[in-house]
Amino acid sequence: MKKTSVLAIALSAMVISCTQPKTKDGNPFFSAYNTPYEVPPFDQIKAEHYLPAFKEGIAQKEKEVDAIVKNSEAPTFENTILAFDQSGELLTKVSAVFFNVKETDNNEALQQVAREVTPILTKHRDNISMNLDLFKRVKKVYENRLNSGLDAAQIRLVEKYYQDFVRNGAELSVEDQDKLKKLNEEISMLSLKFGENLLAETNKSFKLVVDKKEDLAGLPEGNIAAAAETAKAAGLEGKWVFTLQKPSLIPFLQYAKNRELREKIYRGYFMRGNNDNEFDNKEVLVKMSELRAYRAKLLGFDSHAAYVIDENMAKTPEKVYDFLNQLWTPALERAKGEMKEMQAIINKEGGKFKLASWDWWYYAEKLRKAKYDLDESQLIPYFQLDNVRDGMFWVANQLYGITFEPINNVPVYNPQVEVYEAKEADGSHIGLLFLDYHPRDSKGPGAWCTSFRDAGMKNGKRVAALASIACNFTKPTGDAPALLNWDEVTTMFHEFGHALHGLFTTGAYRRTAGVVPQDYVELPSQVMENWAGEPEVLRHFARHYKTGEVIPEALIEKIQKSGHFNQGFVTAEYLAASLLDMDWHSLKAGEMVKDAMAFEKKAMDEIGLIDEILPRYRSTYFGHIYDGGYSAGYYVYIWAAVLDADAFDAFKQSGDIFNKELAAKFRKHCLAESGDDEGMVQYRKFRGQDPSVTPLLSRRGLN
Repeated sequence: MKKTSVLAIALSAMVISCTQPKTKDGNPFFSAYNTPYEVPPFDQIKAEHYLPAFKEGIAQKEKEVDAIVKNSEAPTFENTILAFDQSGELLTKVSAVFFNVKETDNNEALQQVAREVTPILTKHRDNISMNLDLFKRVKKVYENRLNSGLDAAQIRLVEKYYQDFVRNGAELSVEDQDKLKKLNEEISMLSLKFGENLLAETNKSFKLVVDKKEDLAGLPEGNIAAAAETAKAAGLEGKWVFTLQKPSLIPFLQYAKNRELREKIYRGYFMRGNNDNEFDNKEVLVKMSELRAYRAKLLGFDSHAAYVIDENMAKTPEKVYDFLNQLWTPALERAKGEMKEMQAIINKEGGKFKLASWDWWYYAEKLRKAKYDLDESQLIPYFQLDNVRDGMFWVANQLYGITFEPINNVPVYNPQVEVYEAKEADGSHIGLLFLDYHPRDSKGPGAWCTSFRDAGMKNGKRVAALASIACNFTKPTGDAPALLNWDEVTTMFHEFGHALHGLFTTGAYRRTAGVVPQDYVELPSQVMENWAGEPEVLRHFARHYKTGEVIPEALIEKIQKSGHFNQGFVTAEYLAASLLDMDWHSLKAGEMVKDAMAFEKKAMDEIGLIDEILPRYRSTYFGHIYDGGYSAGYYVYIWAAVLDADAFDAFKQSGDIFNKELAAKFRKHCLAESGDDEGMVQYRKFRGQDPSVTPLLSRRGLN
């Protein structure tokens, strides 16, 4: 998942001691970072520093915009577009730290800052995007862009800013602009509330306490040990505690023989935000969906989906629905076949019940073992986290010649964070990569990539990116290191793909450097997943954590043969969530939803989703679309999957998965220069043709 700030618009942990002197007023944001690589001085930044820095950043940006507006010279690219592109440096600086740290190390002090600053930032952005005098200057440059001697990159920058202003209400009447400002503020505060509720429901509101050892039957020793440590930390020594964090939840669903407890923990998971308590999200998401529909109408669109997708490669909601529905039928049919196979196992074992959603993972594991003689617990000892990390670094080296070297002389926002310097083959500096692997009560769920500074240019010199990956992977337990499951392995490669996009980005302008359509964003990440399961790569990094033994060829072969396993379920639950997102955001202004869960049920019934499968994200915990920038855009993962499967197929067809020529073209056109033109244009520069859907269907066994 991609979050604010790498390639997109967009406490403090006192963790290490640095030699950097304090700034005169004690606020580290008000001077240059006197740290190695100009990393934010996390060891000095405190919660009370953020709000003054935000306010000063806003004041500086407004002053810079005012200077553009009051310039008596005729509008030009330099005095209007470029000046605007370079404005707001302090605001960008503090935002890049605050919003990232709030995701990883949240606390009440940071939440209070967010509640206070969110409406201020929303008002600030609206005041600029609806500044008529500023827009007049931008429009003048736009109208003259083709006869002003501008190069292609400058013309693109002008066009993007002009479109931004129009899409954000610059051409509305004063009355409608006032309405839009109120809508934007209310939506931003609801989004903040949704995220706070989800964090509480995931990390604080539920825990499964097991006090009988027999109820642990079936669970791997590593998961039992982790649950014991969690219990001890909670003051429940001698018991076992399982949480809704994925490293705890998924193994329990996969292996625990106690069906009642599987149901209990799964209900805890899928009822998040739907418990009629102080953290309930039903009214929040309904209100957000309705307000987004009103805003879209105000801006001249039929729905929020139409507004969002207008900027994407897909262009229209109708095209997205057509695309998703084409995949839905084969995915659902395959899922139904998988369901029948699992029900047959239940019947054979003498079970007197019908497969339920909380049974799927458990019987899928049995089915995998029956069909492929593969139990995922066989793989986990070979996926020590450090080795997986080194493996993905090795893949990047084989493709692009780059290296990653650990460094320990920079501040970090939490003691758990590792930092690596990325270097070109000639040793020159590319940027830094922060890695934050494990769950904390203060950390949001899931995995994402962001940055503390985006790559770009300043005063004619390259600015290196500070990319950051945050995950919620299995922790070390006892004497055992952190051992990952296969999903965590591919997730690490996925987020690393986002990081490479950020590290490689080039471009002279903030607005376009690395900025791509939403349905292109997941191409750089998803394409990296392909290498994780290649035999040549597995032989390099998959080593038994006790013996150092390379993963046996028999296991590699089983991984390859089981590639289509459970793909009906995986694809169907994802598509169901994508269609649910589209339905919420296809509402038209004035269409009222009285019951969020009834709306969800109707949407899922209409596509024929079977009871045994829930959408990957139900409405009340669908953070991607209500708190993560993917509204009317969750479909982008599978849209980009067409691209990534087609791209990797090019490597496979060449006979060399590390084909240096193809890698250089992919880096240049799809990563470094990705913002230079529209997404499909850049992809064609790499591939030489339009992408085919066939490699994706083949990969998932849906053809």
